[in-house]
Amino acid sequence: MQTEPHNEHQWLQKLVGEWTCEIECETEATVGPDQPSEKATGTESVRSLGGLWVVAEGQGGMPGGGAATTMMTLGYDPQKQRYVGTWVGSMMSYLWVYDGELDTSNNVLTLNAEGPVMSTEAKTAKYRDVIEFKSDDHRVMTSHMLGDDGQWHRFMMANYRRKP
Repeated sequence: MQTEPHNEHQWLQKLVGEWTCEIECETEATVGPDQPSEKATGTESVRSLGGLWVVAEGQGGMPGGGAATTMMTLGYDPQKQRYVGTWVGSMMSYLWVYDGELDTSNNVLTLNAEGPVMSTEAKTAKYRDVIEFKSDDHRVMTSHMLGDDGQWHRFMMANYRRKP
């Protein structure tokens, strides 16, 4: 089996490199109202796996305290014509599975997943991570949760800047 990279795989290669990030979590969406935003910083190292996948390993502080390591895999499935991937973090035991698509501007990748509600793991919710390239050296990732009110609520925003 030998898969040749498609244009969609090429898009993922824009993520490859060394990055710093500044993270802001809006705790109201995850733990309740009247909670202040929390900030943290970190780094991310993204490498290509055969030109078909990217593997991103993040290190840094978690809003609310504690160090964390995260690992994201992203690829493109030509059969499904969808972006696919996973995300895991050292702070939880849940494996997040992504299914997504690139917008028509080729700047915004929206990844959908389902997982535990952060305030109670007994319940699940729909999530959406959005990766938007502002330039080749700056990207923003926002994370949203679909609330009981039927609205998407942003709970995290991370600004990634490529290391010189």
